[in-house]
Amino acid sequence: MSKIDDLIGKLCPDGVVYKELGEVCKFKRGKTITAKDAIKGDVPVIAGGQKPSYFHNEANRFGETISVSSSGAYAGFISYWTIPVFLSDSFSVNPNNSLITKYVYYFLKSIQERIHNTKKGSGVPHVHGSSISKFQIPIPPLEIQEEIVKILDSFTSLEAELEAELEARNAQYDFYRNQLLSFENKNVEWKSLGEVCNLITKGTTPKKFTESGISFIKTESFEGSLINKSKIKYVDELTHNTFLKRSILAENDILFTIAGATIGKCAFVPEKILPANTNQALAIIRLKNEVNKKFIFYVLKSPYMKKYIEISAKGSAQPNLNLRQLNDFQIPVPPLEEQERIVAILDQFDALVNGIKSGLPAEIQARRQQYKYYREKLLTFKCRNQNLQD
Repeated sequence: MSKIDDLIGKLCPDGVVYKELGEVCKFKRGKTITAKDAIKGDVPVIAGGQKPSYFHNEANRFGETISVSSSGAYAGFISYWTIPVFLSDSFSVNPNNSLITKYVYYFLKSIQERIHNTKKGSGVPHVHGSSISKFQIPIPPLEIQEEIVKILDSFTSLEAELEAELEARNAQYDFYRNQLLSFENKNVEWKSLGEVCNLITKGTTPKKFTESGISFIKTESFEGSLINKSKIKYVDELTHNTFLKRSILAENDILFTIAGATIGKCAFVPEKILPANTNQALAIIRLKNEVNKKFIFYVLKSPYMKKYIEISAKGSAQPNLNLRQLNDFQIPVPPLEEQERIVAILDQFDALVNGIKSGLPAEIQARRQQYKYYREKLLTFKCRNQNLQD
């Protein structure tokens, strides 16, 4: 920041000019193409999503390209490309020689929410270049733009490295979990899940939710293996104790998704959200004290369960497990000392790849917040044309 401050003091001490994007950038629509019309190739087709929709054998943009998705759920999403791409349901933003392309990209990302908010249309939402063109962009000297890009590039590069590290650690975690929980050729006792549980049941959807009261957990409340308190709904105490009586939760219950696309996701119930209840898409698994609860939790997330779900849900329009199938699920039950040894190892991996207060996810989140903070500071300038309206 000190170098940026020195450059500002030297090159534009009185501020910089702000101009509408439409004055300094050319907005050019893509050419509509469908997956059926695309010819097999390696050129990404940029349509309405956050990632390439499919691939084609020719491009209609080359070199540095800023693309904006035109329609759909991600209408307005900004992307930056340095390879040939084919813009379909999207448009490009091409700055004139007073602006560096990557600088414009970082500026547009800094107002991403405002761009999303320009969506129009009652059916499929659309974002138009004419709406974005009204936004004003600060135009500092090119030397300052270059330095800003260099700093923000370093942040994005570090985040990419951390995400690659997290992906590698996740693969390592999966490998060791599968190895540690592989008991097929070992002399170990196998039991049904029902045999090591005091209770396996599920909840019910209440007739109405309330603004506050008793916590009501749905799969959407899960954040990894934890429950995000900000995503909890609520029911009143009477409903909790009568209509939902059979699914009153206790501390350390395991909630296991038994229906839908997220089948197999599970989380422990923490004391801080109690009293609490849940719905019929989640099974409540209350374990006996004769087993290590964390060990069973890891088994429920293992390939054993994934394979069991595939077999049990075969032929169903939507994957699901009923309570009888969940009760019958066979689990390895090694001696308690061995369960504790396995849990100790897997807990270390889990903290590294899933920890929101420590580990790589926490580091990535910290870097993202740092990046947003500096991006805001770097892209904010004293305005030289003081009567310009935002």
